[in-house]
Amino acid sequence: MNRDLFARHRAVLPDWLALYYEDPLEITHGEGRHVWDTAGNKYLDFFGGILTTMTAHALPEVTKAVAEQAGRIIHSSTLYLNRPMVELAERVAQLSGIPDARVFFTTSGTEANDTALLLATAHRRSNTILAMRNSYHGRSFSSVGITGNRGWSPTALSPLQTLYVHGGVRTRGPYAHLDDRDFIDACVADLLDLLGHTRAPAALIAEPVQGVGGFTSPPDGLYAAFREVLHERGILWIADEVQTGWGRTGEHFWGWQAHGRSGPPDIVTFAKGIGNGMSVGGVVARAEIMNSLDANSISTFGGTQVTMAAALANLNHLLEHDLQGNARRVGGLLIERLRAVAAQVPHVREVRGRGLMIGVELTRPGTDEAAPEAASAVLEEARAGGLLVGKGGGHSTSVLRIAPPMSLTVAEAEEGAAILERALRSI
Repeated sequence: MNRDLFARHRAVLPDWLALYYEDPLEITHGEGRHVWDTAGNKYLDFFGGILTTMTAHALPEVTKAVAEQAGRIIHSSTLYLNRPMVELAERVAQLSGIPDARVFFTTSGTEANDTALLLATAHRRSNTILAMRNSYHGRSFSSVGITGNRGWSPTALSPLQTLYVHGGVRTRGPYAHLDDRDFIDACVADLLDLLGHTRAPAALIAEPVQGVGGFTSPPDGLYAAFREVLHERGILWIADEVQTGWGRTGEHFWGWQAHGRSGPPDIVTFAKGIGNGMSVGGVVARAEIMNSLDANSISTFGGTQVTMAAALANLNHLLEHDLQGNARRVGGLLIERLRAVAAQVPHVREVRGRGLMIGVELTRPGTDEAAPEAASAVLEEARAGGLLVGKGGGHSTSVLRIAPPMSLTVAEAEEGAAILERALRSI
């Protein structure tokens, strides 16, 4: 059945639409932290549909909210008052940490980042954007133009002028040998030098933890130091929280809060986990920025009633069950367990991450040279053992990405770590 579906997939969908595994997997249903395929095989899900199934598969509160809302009305567009959209916007604005916040809902993280770029460039009257090396912000024309990861950037053409800044990757690059304080100072000096050679940019966009880039991050405080430089010049700070938001990093509700010494970002984008599988994204910004567009706009599908109902139910569940705290506790145990394994596997260069956002970087033993073939082999072996993980990384895809639903139990973390250990030892 999978071979037939795979042949049909290849006949009608683009060649560049990536699929995992030599024998691609069709997932038919899920529950909690597990999913099943067409053959009835059960898998522990450590990737959550790319960090999107944030709380649990088939979470009863979400499925009930979707069914009840669908029985009333599914969609009306933003041309009409929409109670679930207003209620979710109120919650998100309050949680964002941004004063006098306004919220605009989209259908994806790509669209959210695209909207943030529109707001920043219109507000600042500049099409120059600062972005981080090794970054990823989506697949629209504008978001590809600011993506600092060659593997996910199919064109050099862009409506924006993009300048790339050091700092998103702590353990590679020209400043990797420095301690944290000197690393931050060197990155700030690089930013100051860059700003001396260009017209004033509209904004810096940065993921607090780089997702597709392999769950890399700078030392805490880097973006706070950047913000001091940017604020003096009126340059905006956009925090891309599509993967880091809602408590996944454990230590903070938003990833930017690890860099909050100089205040909140001007704009925050979000998506993925808030809908727990429904298509929900959005932008939060100060009112003066959000309201600076001087033309009419709507969203046909952003903020539609059924997705807003799902997101509200999901957010309530996440807060009431302290899933941020669970991500901190269970994620901390999982990271330490994997680091103990890594010490005995020559291919593992580093285990890094926060909460339930963990990267295992693989290289050729004794070198810093990426080993994408090893990552692919581990991905396959983990699946054979009943575990689904993701892949990512900068110069080459050689990082295993581990991001289970945030309700992961200690027993499930141990089970997944044991499967991954066997897969790593099989390289």
